[in-house]
Amino acid sequence: MKKEDVIIELKDISKEYDGKTVVDDFNLYVKRGEFITFLGPSGCGKTTTLRMIAGFELPTTGTITLNGEDITKLPPYKRPVNMVFQRYALFPHLDVYDNIAFGLKLKKVKDTKNGKEVMRKLTFKEIDEKVVRALKMVDLEQFEARDIATLSGGQQQRVAIARAIVNEPEILLLDEPLGALDLKMRKEMQIELKDLHKRLGITFIYVTHDQEEALTMSDTIVVMNDGLIQQIGTPLDIYNEPKNPFVADFIGESNIYNATMAGKLKVKFLGATFDCVDDLPTNEKVDVVIRPEDIKIVAAGKGNVDGKIISRVFKGVHYEYDVQVGRKSEVIIQSTIEYPENEKVGLAVAPDDIHIMKKEVTTNVYADAWIDNKNRLMIGDNAFEIDITQLLKGSTVDEEGYLVGPDAKKYDLDDVDVVATIDFKDIELDDVIEEDAPMGQIISIIWLGDHYQVIVRTNDEEDFIVDSEYLWNEGDLVSIIIKPEDIKLKLKGELVPYEN
Repeated sequence: MKKEDVIIELKDISKEYDGKTVVDDFNLYVKRGEFITFLGPSGCGKTTTLRMIAGFELPTTGTITLNGEDITKLPPYKRPVNMVFQRYALFPHLDVYDNIAFGLKLKKVKDTKNGKEVMRKLTFKEIDEKVVRALKMVDLEQFEARDIATLSGGQQQRVAIARAIVNEPEILLLDEPLGALDLKMRKEMQIELKDLHKRLGITFIYVTHDQEEALTMSDTIVVMNDGLIQQIGTPLDIYNEPKNPFVADFIGESNIYNATMAGKLKVKFLGATFDCVDDLPTNEKVDVVIRPEDIKIVAAGKGNVDGKIISRVFKGVHYEYDVQVGRKSEVIIQSTIEYPENEKVGLAVAPDDIHIMKKEVTTNVYADAWIDNKNRLMIGDNAFEIDITQLLKGSTVDEEGYLVGPDAKKYDLDDVDVVATIDFKDIELDDVIEEDAPMGQIISIIWLGDHYQVIVRTNDEEDFIVDSEYLWNEGDLVSIIIKPEDIKLKLKGELVPYEN
């Protein structure tokens, strides 16, 4: 890509509030004239990133460049950007015309007087020409004298957009601008915004948690979660080729399963082996994603696997079926054909409709753990009972708590650094919070066909990934329970014998 094609670039951006990281390792370039959307759940850092581009927030680390110039610390009024907010921020005491003209009346432009460069205010004629042009852009030519309070939500949003574009910014920032509108109006405004972007030809950076908005309007989508970029791509790429289970689960409906590569171009899940188009090493653990519309219901015995329809819901343009496969695996299917509940059916999936993702992590690994003076494992501020004899083959623990080797040498494990490994399935969660017990808040839940994968975050920012058969809610406070025998330990150095 040519350097001049990039209008803005964010390099190594992070943002912290009171020691808590809300945006981390954010790297992105935006092409001139592009419609790019930051998409993610509430609290993922998307609005904070937008505010850093606008200049309302300063990054903790990193740089922001605009047309190759560093603007990281440039104040908002000196940046060629304008922002549209969800709540519009219109002046109720001004009519439509004066709301749009407000910024222009304060604006100063360069001019030449007596051979010298001077700054002057815009003339009334210049202001009027710009306001009329902006009103025409948003189809509000007949509304210039109307009071703001007499406008509908959609009309107020158009006024807010007109006020932003009247200053002719190079970049228009939009922070969930359609969030306060009803569904019908929101869909209409999506089309209008996309059309406005084409007519203006400037760069739009849009923030939303609505997947349909992002897929409908964007040239490029940046999927965010927990302050990190999860994936960057076109709407088609994001939908058809999700990079990880979070993206697959967040963008549209998905069937996600733990799977194992079963040979060349073959993958095993749901108790059956399927043909696929991804060639990964045999026995490698992977995640499989299949969209509900890509699964065909056929006669029992005629598909890849059989199941039983346990529920059917009519969604207007299709039926949504929940099919149970085996003892507890579930498959969601969308079909325009009506099938009765409780019927045994076959499920057929084409090889190119099975999307395979390499697992990012397969177990919890804590590389900065240590042992305290009570022979407990410390993961951050969280203490867990452990079997310390696994650190030295043939060892025991004496009455004083020292590790005693087979050669009778003693070892004091206080402050010894270790790597701790815990399988997802070996962690239990409980909503009964006991005093001094490790605890955390659930920040993510994904259904993986026959169980939920839950992420629990402690107060000191340690994450525990848990496979659970129970449905929890995001935000639940839970205690973290791990049996000593399920915690695997590895020394980071060598044990030094204890000396009296």
